Amino acid sequence: MNTGHLYYVMGPSGAGKDSVLAWVREHGAAYGVVCAHRYITRPAHAGGENHVALSDAEFQSREQRGLFALTWQAHGLRYGIGNEVAHWLARGADVLVNGSRGAFALACERFPALRPVLITASPEAIAQRLAARGRESDEDIAARIARVNAYPVPPGSVVIRNDGNLADAGASLLQAIRS
Repeated sequence: MNTGHLYYVMGPSGAGKDSVLAWVREHGAAYGVVCAHRYITRPAHAGGENHVALSDAEFQSREQRGLFALTWQAHGLRYGIGNEVAHWLARGADVLVNGSRGAFALACERFPALRPVLITASPEAIAQRLAARGRESDEDIAARIARVNAYPVPPGSVVIRNDGNLADAGASLLQAIRS
């Protein structure tokens, strides 16, 4: 049996990672693509991505027991990718994880064969999306926009522009995986 590939999806807040991954989750099963859930210390009803909501204590308990393949902190929250990802890869599934640019180096250590994916959009589109979701102040949005170009694109990355039609961005990601 062939081992699957891990696609580590990252990009700035507001680029539409969650939307693109939701589109792929709906349309990618026919291609053997599995989208991993993230475990986050954010309430389930907070909106955004389909995630597994954990309390800080539950997250810490799982982390201490070695139940995560990868963890990081950002924006006052804790994020984790479960060890089930390695099981799926071993059984030939191509797996997409919603990662963090800040945890990319650690992800490369844990999964040396990972394939980086950058989902990006114009600063105007990002600012509009961040304002529409209503979780950040104008100052927070300006700070996030200022960081858009602060991270270099990792070598070998698949770059998906998500400025237009969501189906186009999702189909571009599936096409890159099939290539």
